[in-house]
Amino acid sequence: MRAILIAAALLAGAAPAALAQSAAPTQPPAQAAPASAFQRDRQSILAQAGQHRVHFDMRENVSFRADYDPLEEKLSGGSEIVRVVHDEGDRISLQHILVMEHDGQSIVVKHWRQDWTYQPETVLTYAGPNQWTLTSVPADQRQGAWSQTVWQTDDSPRYGGVGRWTYDNGLATWTSNPTWRPLARRDAVRNPVYDRYLGTNRHILKPDGWVHIQDNMKMSGRDGGEPIAIVQEDVINTYDRNDSYSPQPGDDYWAATKAYWAAIRDQWDAVIARDSGVRLQEEAATGTVTGAPLMDLAQRLADGEIAEADAIAQGRAVILEATAAR
Repeated sequence: MRAILIAAALLAGAAPAALAQSAAPTQPPAQAAPASAFQRDRQSILAQAGQHRVHFDMRENVSFRADYDPLEEKLSGGSEIVRVVHDEGDRISLQHILVMEHDGQSIVVKHWRQDWTYQPETVLTYAGPNQWTLTSVPADQRQGAWSQTVWQTDDSPRYGGVGRWTYDNGLATWTSNPTWRPLARRDAVRNPVYDRYLGTNRHILKPDGWVHIQDNMKMSGRDGGEPIAIVQEDVINTYDRNDSYSPQPGDDYWAATKAYWAAIRDQWDAVIARDSGVRLQEEAATGTVTGAPLMDLAQRLADGEIAEADAIAQGRAVILEATAAR
């Protein structure tokens, strides 16, 4: 539970002073010219891996309801490594891990994960409170496209979308279709008037890293019927390559827990295949009800307090219990 609370605090407020110090970014290594459009896209996805300082900038801009005032801008940041979980050619998985230091102590938090699939037949999408569903991608929309599925800290689903990489105007850019998304923790814990987002993603490479830009329309569907727009928000998360801190604590955590997390991913995949999606109770502070127990098991494993096989067995049981038909 400690790890999830630290992650929530980081995204909701200012970074520790030690993380606010800037350092000259390192340049990524030069890449050979791609052999095809497919290989060029792959290089663009894999270019997001590495060691970064991240700056989170979230601002509500335009209210569409007379009695709603947009929130003040929220700024935070941290140190984050992005590691390749697997690369199977047309399927790539990238794991984000926060690596922080506070009062001389290293703090590691497994963060979000992004999975990329080339010309996908289906994509897992958010379908409203507590429900995600496998959605078919029409053949004409699959051609040359990549899906991106985003998973929460415990590898439960968050949202998915489909888009294409473009290389116009000197920019390598992937832009998603508009997709429904559950509330982020920063909003969910406030019990706001809106209960979901309709968002569009852009991932854009830059010489010293990349940037993740979200255009979120915050919507309310609580009264039934078609959701109504409350306020528009821009989220700009900038990943600047930086080697001024040691990634070792994050890599050590991943080495100690990656087999556990592989088993957890497999269990989520089995549930999604079984149910053509997943029904799972959302929880404001941790994303879903599985967040705290699955993250706690991983931390106990990293600390040597539980055997790997026991952690895996208990983690699978948590998922099966949370997704059982009621």
